[in-house]
Amino acid sequence: MRYGFAIDTKRCIGCHTCAVACRYENNLPKEVWWNRIMTEGGEYMDIPVGEFPNTRLSYLPVACQHCENPACVKVCPVGATYKDPETGIVRQDYEKCIGCRMCMAACPYTGVRSFNWEEPAYYTGVAFGAADIPVHEKHVVEKCTMCWHRQAKGDQPACIDVCPERARHWGDLDDPESEVSRLIASREYKQLLPEEGTKPSVYYLV
Repeated sequence: MRYGFAIDTKRCIGCHTCAVACRYENNLPKEVWWNRIMTEGGEYMDIPVGEFPNTRLSYLPVACQHCENPACVKVCPVGATYKDPETGIVRQDYEKCIGCRMCMAACPYTGVRSFNWEEPAYYTGVAFGAADIPVHEKHVVEKCTMCWHRQAKGDQPACIDVCPERARHWGDLDDPESEVSRLIASREYKQLLPEEGTKPSVYYLV
């Protein structure tokens, strides 16, 4: 199997529901976002490109691309960043991570990883999200896990379940009958920085 996403940019309304669900499900520390919704073309968030009345506004959810040929895995000196052989999900082993941030330097997709410089701090004193997620640690690199803890139980990533416009789709890219494969086969799409040769597992339907 090789899990991936198909994101329909024509349906995405920039509501950030997927990003918030990711924060909640994974109990992310303050100021940490594994999934960000970028405004494509505009100078600032929610600002269209062009001049009225000829304006255009579209959104681009950006997170770890879970590449088929991940640059981050190649440079990690201790094997803390690795590609799961059964699912294709690019994962982080917090116990092995030495905080060198080589994976952050090698990744061509700016901002999809975060580094905990200090002990993770939270907005509340109560832990949220799934009980089986790893504990966030100091001096560790973090990123989207594709909710592997949910996938292991047969569930979809949290961001898929909550999208109100059904813009996000997830499944096995190696299965031609999966919803995500059928969407990619029937629609035009783009990928981020294909020239880098990383072969992202995220397809943006256009």
